[in-house]
Amino acid sequence: MRALPALIALTLLLRADVRTCVCDATQPDTMTGRECSICRDVESMPPEPATVFIKDANPNKPHRLLAVPRFHTKGPQQLQDLTPAQRLAYWSAAIAKAHELWGDGWGIALNSLERRSQCHLHIHIGKLLDNAETEHFTVVDGPADLPLPADGGGLWIHPVDGKLHVHTEEDNGELRLQR
Repeated sequence: MRALPALIALTLLLRADVRTCVCDATQPDTMTGRECSICRDVESMPPEPATVFIKDANPNKPHRLLAVPRFHTKGPQQLQDLTPAQRLAYWSAAIAKAHELWGDGWGIALNSLERRSQCHLHIHIGKLLDNAETEHFTVVDGPADLPLPADGGGLWIHPVDGKLHVHTEEDNGELRLQR
């Protein structure tokens, strides 16, 4: 019985895949699916600021926020869809909010398209789990140096000694964050 929540979570993760997303904010009839709910939420918000923060709608993640860019693209949105200046502003806003909420114990994660349940680009913000660190990471100085994940790939990031550890080996980095 104790394994039931983990089994349910695993089942939901295996079903998540937005590679064939058809959400298009310019065509409301494409925005009815569950995978378009963040697109619909963002569409109802004012145009500024460029990054908005919303509570994760999943009741199993009460300690999570999502950093969401205000603009839309057609289909599954990726970091590559942002200009370098937009990406820098987006990463910077997400990191600032994470630090505000969790001090130096924060982590942020972008799931791969295969593991996302929403078409709209979003970064999970939460407290980094104890012992989450792995040996596979790149060290960067700050948001301007963050790499783009492989097309459709995921990554997770956390601070260490004034730098950032960037982990690109996992498609579902949000599992490194407190639920």
